[in-house]
Amino acid sequence: MAVEKFGPFERGPKNDAYAQYFVGQSYLNMLTTSGVVTANVTFEPGCRNNWHIHHKGGQILLVTAGRGFYQEWGKAPRELLPGDVVNIPPEVKHWHGAAPDSCFAHIAIEVPAQGASNEWCEPVSDEEYSKLSATK
Repeated sequence: MAVEKFGPFERGPKNDAYAQYFVGQSYLNMLTTSGVVTANVTFEPGCRNNWHIHHKGGQILLVTAGRGFYQEWGKAPRELLPGDVVNIPPEVKHWHGAAPDSCFAHIAIEVPAQGASNEWCEPVSDEEYSKLSATK
């Protein structure tokens, strides 16, 4: 059986554990689960996660493949390409995901902090998401 890759890491299985927090299909390959938690997250075209907040810890994204977007609440979306790095401070409401016409993959690094947690919020609406082509 061939290992499916998109970028340098294995794509991983369908992200069923967090599917309720995504619009579209994503895949999750946990790279480390102790110490600093890291995961390869792959998004099919048009897939994005809900708005969410990392309390106390924050998150770092290392873009490895495809084209995607990152947006902080109240700010314009930022296009992401391989090699881009996003440092998401704690308590910042944001979302990230694939462009409408491209798969997208990033390494997600959870910044360790005492009492860190994630708060999942509302989905990124189709109306908000459809505006991305204008920001390209």
